[in-house]
Amino acid sequence: MRTAILVLFFIVAAGPPAAFARDGREAKVGPEAATIDRAADGVGVDVDEAGPVDEPPTAARPVIHRHGYRLSIGSWSVRFSFPPGIDLLDLGDRARAFMGLLLIVWVGVYLSDDRRAISWRLVFWCLAVQWVLAVFLLRTAPGDRLLGAAGGMVDALVGGLRVVRDGPAAYLVGFVALPAVVLGSVASALLYHLGVVQRLVRGFASATAWLPGTSGAESLDAAATMLVGQTEAPLTIRPYLPRLTNSELLTVMTVGMANVSGLTMAAYVVFGVDPRQILLSVLLSAPGAILISKLLVPETGTPETYGGRQPAFARADAGLPAAVWRGTREGICMAFFIAAALIVAFGLIAMIDRALGLLGGSLEAFLGWALAPVAYILGVAWEDCRPVGAVLGTRTALNELVAIADLSHLRGAILDRSFIIAGFALCGFANLGSTAVQIWGLGALAPERRADLYRLGARALLAATLANFLSACIAGVLV
Repeated sequence: MRTAILVLFFIVAAGPPAAFARDGREAKVGPEAATIDRAADGVGVDVDEAGPVDEPPTAARPVIHRHGYRLSIGSWSVRFSFPPGIDLLDLGDRARAFMGLLLIVWVGVYLSDDRRAISWRLVFWCLAVQWVLAVFLLRTAPGDRLLGAAGGMVDALVGGLRVVRDGPAAYLVGFVALPAVVLGSVASALLYHLGVVQRLVRGFASATAWLPGTSGAESLDAAATMLVGQTEAPLTIRPYLPRLTNSELLTVMTVGMANVSGLTMAAYVVFGVDPRQILLSVLLSAPGAILISKLLVPETGTPETYGGRQPAFARADAGLPAAVWRGTREGICMAFFIAAALIVAFGLIAMIDRALGLLGGSLEAFLGWALAPVAYILGVAWEDCRPVGAVLGTRTALNELVAIADLSHLRGAILDRSFIIAGFALCGFANLGSTAVQIWGLGALAPERRADLYRLGARALLAATLANFLSACIAGVLV
């Protein structure tokens, strides 16, 4: 029965209002008999050969442009118009995006493991944080200046880079991302040995217990994910991973897959996505990922880092050199599992794609067709839903770099508003390869939780995808 909601999610908007379309702009002026008195300008006006007219001249009224629409039902149609300040199609797109937001939350509630355990306080605060940030940064002058300044800094840092579709992605993973995992592991081991991680966890737990009610470990991971990537962030809570509840574990996986790392952010900017949009998406994705993950798997236990409680962990290392060695060993193990997961995941995807190719299709084309109604729900104009759905499918089947490269080719071919919404929906690692990275990477750090990771993998992919779509819906309402 729960799969029924997924079918509804894909087809609820499959029927666009094709019979309701804009019919151009209607120009309406004053009375047809209106004349212009140019006598004051020294220009004579011949009104009639019979002589002057006693009636005073009437000044021409200004031209008023109005949005014209045509509603057709079969052979019957009617035309009507509204002032230029009222655009029914634009209002309809924004209303549809808001309804999409409500539908996403409802999907999370419907697919929840325990609806009675859902914390509506957490739902309220996560949505409130998202809307406050979005309205402030998109609709106020100070927020726009702040976001513009931050986006300018990002643009300056990555200016001059050029990324193409073939080649650089493998280079970034092999020679930049994986070494960063090892270095992050070493840094995490050192900070834990010095007691810094414990203090950060306690601080985040005390702060978040008053508002959304999340634990300190998952809150610290969410904050770290906004600064680093999905593979480095869990290293900040490495000692806590074996004891996380299933709800916390899903949150850690979802937050990592719903966000973007610094390397991916640079690639997005190079491919033409506005850096301000990427930064806002990063800020919106963290509370959105927490919201969706807590809807799917609500917290039913008592996290050991909730409300400032601090579990007693003995220092695992005799000194700093031992901490460095332990961090290096764990980082190499995690990097190896991540590389192996990517090889296996992309190999399986290629096999499936080749099998579908024998039938005249492809995995990307199938997902693009399936996600076109989803793009419509996000507020994308109907004529742009197929290409936007295709890039959403590419992100799910392959990765975000290929999808954002394909999106860059659509600039100018689709509406600017559709391009912005698609950019928000693509700002994340929600794809099959990243799911394998999460399962194998976290499994290397907490081998005793591998069974839980395998069980939660599909839910993490769904939750991260819905979290990105949630950000896109907010953008669809405000942009």
